Amino acid sequence: MNDDNEILQDFLVEAGEILEKLGEQLVDLESRPDDKELLNAVFRGFHTIKGGASFLALTPLVEVCHRAEDVFNILRQGQRQVDAQLMDVMLEVLDALNRMFASLLAGEEPEHADPAILEQLDTLSIVGQVQDTAKADVSPAKLESPQAPSGDITDVEFDRMLDALGGQEPPAPAAISAANDEITDAEFEALLDQLHGPGTHSEAPVPAAAVGSAKAPQQPAVTPVAKASKPEPDLITDSEFDALLDQLHSPAKKGGQEKTPAAAEPHAKAASVRAAKPDAQEAVAPVAETTVRVDTKRIDDIMNMVGELVLVRNRLVTLETGFANEEMTKAVSNLDVVTANLQIAVMKTRMQPIKKVFGRFPRVVRDLARSLKKEVNLELQGEDTDLDKNLVEALADPLVHLVRNAVDHGIEMPDVRAAKGKPRAGTVILAAEQEGDHILLTITDDGAGMDPELLRRKVVEKGLMDADAAARLDHRECFNLIFMPGFSTKTEISDVSGRGVGMDVVKTRISQLNGVVEIDSAPGKGSRLIIKVPLTLAIIPTLMVVLSDQIFALPLVSVSEIFNLDLKRTNVIDGQLTVMVRDKPYPLFYLRHWLVPGAAYEAPPENGHVVIVHFGIQRLGFVVDQLIGQEEVVIKPLGALLHGTQGIAGATITGDGRIALILDVPGMMKTYARRAA
Repeated sequence: MNDDNEILQDFLVEAGEILEKLGEQLVDLESRPDDKELLNAVFRGFHTIKGGASFLALTPLVEVCHRAEDVFNILRQGQRQVDAQLMDVMLEVLDALNRMFASLLAGEEPEHADPAILEQLDTLSIVGQVQDTAKADVSPAKLESPQAPSGDITDVEFDRMLDALGGQEPPAPAAISAANDEITDAEFEALLDQLHGPGTHSEAPVPAAAVGSAKAPQQPAVTPVAKASKPEPDLITDSEFDALLDQLHSPAKKGGQEKTPAAAEPHAKAASVRAAKPDAQEAVAPVAETTVRVDTKRIDDIMNMVGELVLVRNRLVTLETGFANEEMTKAVSNLDVVTANLQIAVMKTRMQPIKKVFGRFPRVVRDLARSLKKEVNLELQGEDTDLDKNLVEALADPLVHLVRNAVDHGIEMPDVRAAKGKPRAGTVILAAEQEGDHILLTITDDGAGMDPELLRRKVVEKGLMDADAAARLDHRECFNLIFMPGFSTKTEISDVSGRGVGMDVVKTRISQLNGVVEIDSAPGKGSRLIIKVPLTLAIIPTLMVVLSDQIFALPLVSVSEIFNLDLKRTNVIDGQLTVMVRDKPYPLFYLRHWLVPGAAYEAPPENGHVVIVHFGIQRLGFVVDQLIGQEEVVIKPLGALLHGTQGIAGATITGDGRIALILDVPGMMKTYARRAA
């Protein structure tokens, strides 16, 4: 049972990767319908999933994949062309397969596909299809008839050909249908030897009956000749295998004449690939595997241990300064270098190309553009950029919403774009690049852009801000209004947008990842949205500050600027203490009043430092007692007692061995607002 479960898990991993590729390939195929390589790749994808599902007796998957395979076989033969209607059906098939895989991952039995989808696939595969009833009573004479369909060799024909070559009587039709459709490596090798002999094939034609009928077993398929003078590679390529199948099952000529494998001169290479000398075959060294699948939990455990090692390293570096020992200094320096290299190496094992996220967007844009009756081209850049696995998964949903938002809000209707002198098809560019220890993700569109005045009016109309406050906003702050809860520029609510909740969720999610979002837009030209997130969530740069005698860490990505506290620059506006920074008032808070027990009843100190942080579309100042400086820290989760505490993201251990809490700015503000209320 454990072995079966392990085989199932391996199948789910491999087939899941194939399904991801199929999603990209199907959308590409719609724009490149004549790409034979792409057609063959999609065909092989469905065939591979069908084979694994058949072995595991997953009938619902086999039913769908077999029919999809039939459709793409017809497309490969040129008997049908790829169009939007066919692609809609195939994408529905892909969705059905994904639902089945989700059930399997959850340990449940997959449900059978919607009969309507199966019926659509059957309809699409009518052209050139050999009906099952015809296959059941097929005879050797029918296989040789001029009406035999061209293209790939069928299972029945292949079994009969094997029997003919091996000198055996053909089994009954019922036995044929019940037989396994798999051919072993040994049988395939024997088939090639029967067809071409141990050496180069002769030029003698092969009787058609040797392939199409089992009634002439005494005739050899090919007369063996002398060994080849030059050894050939032992491996056969995909194109050579396809050529071999074409030789075995050539389309019938007019007048009842058929091509024979030996008569097909262009395929001589395919016929001679197995003619190498035995010594040459033995000399081919096996190719060792260069990859291994590892459970992500093991990698996380290793990363946690490396984090502990980093903390010990920091502790030793601090202690080393108190000893005037040159040997200890050298040892600690070497430990510092080795630990840093180990940390980088382990972090790289957690990295994944962001292509895993980008791969779903061609389908998203294609479906949304069709539903909105827009023409949109999607360009992907920097797909090979690596970032932490956890970040790859966490960024998927925010990016999907932002791309949908660009298509829905940004790109105009084709007629409107044409009237403005723009191409009818809009362009959305999704790009990724590494900048230091951060990743920059940009979503750019050449649509209508955003009008700051319209945003000001909307925020006032919805009662989210008064007119005076809205008038004081600059352009960049106006663009950030779209992240406010309940804000939307849509007048009608649809299944795509209009509720004013999506962008707020995106902003919150990016903030939880210690990232920031910026927007730049020009009316009539388009918009550009920039997301900046760290490479990894395990280690983050922080600003270490002191409140009373306790150390706290502020994520550096949230810090805008730092300056000394000057009480002359503070004012009280509507009961809120503020500080003036370049003639703009920012709310000011004493962090010690929130985080140090009993400090709320003390008089605020006259001296200190102000740290300006950004929270959503706002900027505010935190007063701290001392600044220690910037330090990269390893995030440790809080214990069960403190887990879920608002305003605290985690903890770390400083170089002197003390515990420092890592602050969560959005969480602190929400907690403080509830207390004030």
